[in-house]
Order: sequence, then C-alpha cells, then structure tokens
Amino acid sequence: MNTILFMMTLSLSLSIFLTALNFWLAQASPDSEKLSPYECGFDPLGSARLPFSIRFFLVAILFLLFDLEIALLLPLPWATQLQTPITTLTWASTLILLLTLGLIYEWLQGGLEWAE
Repeated sequence: MNTILFMMTLSLSLSIFLTALNFWLAQASPDSEKLSPYECGFDPLGSARLPFSIRFFLVAILFLLFDLEIALLLPLPWATQLQTPITTLTWASTLILLLTLGLIYEWLQGGLEWAE
C-alpha cells in the first residue's frame, strides 16, 4: 500500500513540477507565422485551388505500408516460444526479405526521392 501511495505521490508531484517549469521557461513571443492558422508551409492568403503535390500522398502511403508490415513482426518474441521456432524464424525472415525487396524497388523507381 505504501509503495502505491509513494508512486502516485511521486508521479503527481513530478507532473506538477514539470508543468510549472514549462510555463515558467516557455517563451511567449508570437509572430505572424505562429499566429497563422495553417502550419503546412502554404500561404493561407492565396488561392485554395493551388495544385497539390502528389508526393505528400505517396510518402504517406509508403509510410503506412512499411509501418503496418513491421507491426506484423511485433509478436515475434512470443512466437519464438512455440514448439517450432524454426517455422517462426522462417516466416519472419520471409517477411523481412519481402519488405527489403519492396524498399529496394521503391528506391530504384524513385519513390523515395523528393526532388526530381
């Protein structure tokens, strides 16, 4: 009981201390860029119908593709405790090989180059 109370008190006091430190050390010097409602780098006063680069979407899709496939490897430490860890190792190695081949293909096709 004392350990739980100590940990909760320590967590609460540390949180209050760090929040107060943030308010005390923060620099409140807003400029026109910080007060702008858009933070994406485009001029908010211009036309809303400017052509948007498709590269933003391609990078997002590539990130999601590789990130979701890496998430398949997260249960690997528990899967090695199964009766046949060689099968687990084979499937994990195959998945990593496919990811590596996909990355090499995207690199060779120029999907990872931002400037053309």
